[in-house]
Amino acid sequence: MRFNLQHIKLTRILLVFILILTAQTGHSQDTLHLKNKDVRIYFEAARAHRNRDETDLALEALEKAAEVAEANADVKALVDCYHKFALVYLKLKKEETTYFYWDRAKALLKDIEYPYGHAMQKYIEAILLFHDDKNFQAIFMLNEAKQLNNDRNFFNNILLAEGNIYLKLEKFDSAAKNFNSLIVNTDIYESDYLATRAHLGLAQLHFQTEKFNEAAINAENALKLAKKNNFFKEIWEANEMLTNTYEQLAQYPKSLEHNKNLLHIRDSLFNIAKMKTEAKTAEKIQFDFMSDEIKRQEAKIEELNESKNKSDITAILTSALLTIITLLAVSLFRNNQIKLKTNELLQTKNNELKAARDAAVTAMEAKTNFLSTVSHELRTPLYAVTGLTHLLLEENPSKNQKEHLKALKFSGDYLLNFINNILQINKIDADKLEPLNVQFNLKKVLQEVIDSLKQSAQNNKTELILDYDPEIPYHILSDPLKLSQVFLNLVGNALKFTKNGEVRVIAKLLKKNDEDITLYFEVKDTGIGIAKEQQENIFDGFEQGSIQINREYGGTGLGLTIVKSLLGLFGSKIQLQSELGVGSSFFFELEAKSKESLVDDIPFAITEQEYDFKGLNILIVEDNKINQVITKKMLSKKEITSDIANNGAEAIDLARENYYDAILMDIHMPGIGGEEATVEIRKFDIVTPIIALTAISLDDSLESFYAAGCNDVITKPFKPEVFYQKIGENIFNRKELKNSIT
Repeated sequence: MRFNLQHIKLTRILLVFILILTAQTGHSQDTLHLKNKDVRIYFEAARAHRNRDETDLALEALEKAAEVAEANADVKALVDCYHKFALVYLKLKKEETTYFYWDRAKALLKDIEYPYGHAMQKYIEAILLFHDDKNFQAIFMLNEAKQLNNDRNFFNNILLAEGNIYLKLEKFDSAAKNFNSLIVNTDIYESDYLATRAHLGLAQLHFQTEKFNEAAINAENALKLAKKNNFFKEIWEANEMLTNTYEQLAQYPKSLEHNKNLLHIRDSLFNIAKMKTEAKTAEKIQFDFMSDEIKRQEAKIEELNESKNKSDITAILTSALLTIITLLAVSLFRNNQIKLKTNELLQTKNNELKAARDAAVTAMEAKTNFLSTVSHELRTPLYAVTGLTHLLLEENPSKNQKEHLKALKFSGDYLLNFINNILQINKIDADKLEPLNVQFNLKKVLQEVIDSLKQSAQNNKTELILDYDPEIPYHILSDPLKLSQVFLNLVGNALKFTKNGEVRVIAKLLKKNDEDITLYFEVKDTGIGIAKEQQENIFDGFEQGSIQINREYGGTGLGLTIVKSLLGLFGSKIQLQSELGVGSSFFFELEAKSKESLVDDIPFAITEQEYDFKGLNILIVEDNKINQVITKKMLSKKEITSDIANNGAEAIDLARENYYDAILMDIHMPGIGGEEATVEIRKFDIVTPIIALTAISLDDSLESFYAAGCNDVITKPFKPEVFYQKIGENIFNRKELKNSIT
C-alpha cells in the first residue's frame, strides 16, 4: 500500500511537470514579439531624459527596457537596467534606492562574465563613496573601472567624476586637466552635456581660486549650452554660480539678473508640477519593483511547501544513495592517493613553468624598453635627414645633386617605414594596442586607401579596383585607423608583386542581424603568386617567401605580419589562396556594428585643401637646435613667421605674452615637458590650436596628448604635405569656433 501511494505521487508530479512545460511553450510564443525590440532604444531615451532632469520619463523608459530584458532572458541587459535605475535615483538623491538596484546588479554579475557591467558597478560605487566623502577610495575605484572597459562615453564620464573629486580635494591642476579635455569632446551620446558639466567644474574651480573673471566666462558658456539642450539642473547651477561670481566682481546688476532667474525657476508652477510628477513616478516604479520581488519570494515559499510532500520519496532515494556513496568512497580513497603523487609532480613542473614565464616576461619588457628608446632616438636624427633633404630639393639643386638627394630621401623614407613597422609589431606584442569602437564610413576609408596607392599602381601599370557591396550599412562601428593599416599593407603588398595586371579590393555584407553585421573582405591580385610550401610561413616576421624575391622586390617582410597581428585584435584571421604565376587572394571576415541612422554628407573622394599661410605667426617649442632650424625653415617657405621656445617654461611665457595662430609642441623635453606645458597654456588659452610635433615612442599614448589639451599630433619625421595640411586644418577650420567664443 505504501509503494502504491508513492507511485501515485510520482505520477502526479510528472503530470504537473508536463503541464508546466506546455504553459512555458505557450508563454514563449506570446513573448516572441518582445525579442525584436532592442533595449538600447530605451537606454538612449532614458539617458537623454536623465540629462534634461526629466526623471519621470527616464524611469518609464527604463521600466520598459527591464520588461524587454526579462522577456528575452537577457541577463546583461537586465544588469544595465539596474545600473541605469541606480544612476537616476542617485540624481534624485535617493541613495537607499540606489543601493537597492546596485545590489540587484551585483547579485546578477556574480554568475556572468560581463566586463562593462563590472566596470559600471565600480563606477557607481565610486560615486557613492564620493558622496560619503571617501574621496581617495572613490579615485581608486574609478581607476579599477577604467581597467575593465574602454568605451569612449564611459571613459568621458569617469574623467568628469575624477575632475569633481580632484576639485573637492583641491587638486586644481588635475581637475583642470580633466575638465579641459571634456570642453571639446567627441562623445557621440553626451557631447553637450559633458561640455556643460566641464564648464561648470572649471567655473567652480576658478571661483575657489579667486579667478572670478574666468569663473564667469565658464559659467556663461555652461548656461548657454544648458539652455540650448534644456539641461534643467545645469541651468540652475550656472545661474547660481553667476549670481555669486558677479557679486564678487562688484557687477551687481548682472548678479541681480541671475538671482531673479533663480527665483523664477524656483517659483515656476511648471517646476513644482514637474517635481511632484517625478516623485510620484519614482515611488510608483520603486513600489512596483518591490511588489514583484515580494511575489517572487512568495512563489519560492510555495515551492518549499510543496517540497514537503516529496520527503517520502527522498527517504527512499537517500538509502539507495548511501549504498552507492559507500562503494564510491573506497574507489575515491585509492584515486586520492594517486592524485597526491600526481599533484606533487605537477607542482614541480608548475614552478619550472612559472620561472620560465617570468624570464620570458622580463625579456619581453627589456625588448620593449630597448625598442622604445631606440625608436625615439632614431626618429630624432631621421627628422633632420628627411627635413634637410626636403629643403635642399626645394632650392633648385643641379641635376646630379637632385639624383643624390632623391636617393637620400628614398633611403630616409625606407628607414622610417622600417622603424614604424617594428614599432607597430612590438606595440601589439606588448598589449599596448586595443581596437577602438567609433562610427565611420567604410567606403570612404577604403577609397582613401586606394587613392593613396594610385601612384604605385600607375608606376606598375596595374589597375586598382574597388568592388564595394551597396548593401553594406552607410556607417559602422569599429576601428577605422587599424582597418586602414590592414588594407594599406595588403593592397601595397599586392601592388608590389603585380605588374601590368589588376588588384581588386572586395567588400561584401555576409550577414546582418539588427545592428550586428558580418563583413567579408578580399584583396585579389594577378601577380607572381606564392608557392604552396612558402604559404605556411608567409605571415612570419621578415619572411618574403625566398631570398630571390627579397632581392628583386625589396621590402622588410613585416607587412603581412602586421596584418595578422592587427586582425587578431578584432578576433579575425587572415587567410590566403595563391597559385604561382596566376595571382594571390588574401581574405578575412570581420564582425562589427551598423549605425544606419547616422547621416554623413562627406564625399568619398579625398580633397586636399589648399591654404593661404601668408601672414601666420606660429610658436615652435623644440629643444633640439637642428630640428628648430628645419621646422622654422619649412614654415618660412610658406611665408609663416615663427618664434622658438627652447623648453616648456619658455613656451608658457611666450604663449601668455604674445598672440600665435598655432603652437607646435615637442613632447619630450628636459624640465617642463610638452604635456605639462600644454596643460598650463590651456589654463589661460583654450582656443589656440596646439599640435604635438614629436617622435612618438612605444610608451607614448595619444590619449594623454589629447587629454592634456592638444588638438592634433604630427609624428617626426613627417611628410611635408602632411605637415602643412595638419597646420592648415587646425588653424583655418577652428577660426569660426575662435570667433564665436571671442
